[in-house]
Amino acid sequence: MHWIDALSEETMLIRYDERGTGLSDWVAEDISFTAMIADLEAVVDAAGLERFTLLGVSQSCAVSVAYVLRHPERVTGLILYGGFVKGWRQRGDSHEIATHEAMTALIREGWGQNNPVFRHLFTTMFIPRANQVQMDWFDELQRISVSPCNAGRLHEAFGEIDVSDLLSQIKVPTLVLHARNDAVVPFGSGREFATGIPRARFVDLDSANHILLPHELAFEQFVRELRQFVCETA
Repeated sequence: MHWIDALSEETMLIRYDERGTGLSDWVAEDISFTAMIADLEAVVDAAGLERFTLLGVSQSCAVSVAYVLRHPERVTGLILYGGFVKGWRQRGDSHEIATHEAMTALIREGWGQNNPVFRHLFTTMFIPRANQVQMDWFDELQRISVSPCNAGRLHEAFGEIDVSDLLSQIKVPTLVLHARNDAVVPFGSGREFATGIPRARFVDLDSANHILLPHELAFEQFVRELRQFVCETA
């Protein structure tokens, strides 16, 4: 994937699959926010990292914020991309809640089918400016990387996240980036991180894709900003 290639080109990149997805164990009794934080702690400890830059993407932005508060001595800098301070249920918008509840039902009923029509709804939200090859790839990636049951459970868990009370306590240098027309996570959610975390810097990326694609100028800007931040905070 172009993200992994770009982020590992000049620095060591350590990433892991969220519990219940990818190569992680799909049999996960606990898919809670607390468990997600514990997973990040376990990965850092297993890798033997003493000081590092922490990158959170989407729902893992909130996980990263919680981790920093537990282990501020280990994090030299915090990068948050495409994240939300409050999950869809916690934001309290009745229309948004109804929409996401309908999406949860779609996930549980249609995610694992060979026909990608259900998953394609999510593909067009995540990468609306993708070409057909990229959309087909993402349709299939969703099918093979998580079960319908776990996808539904995770979607519900993300809705309950709320780290709004933690932001003012973050003391490490922080870079926040968000795609201007992101259809998955509202642009205002990125702004909320940037305004809530003291001295955080915000970068507005000209894109509608939640997952930035390789041909985009926004992806080039994202990589450039990230590399510069890592150098400045190392």
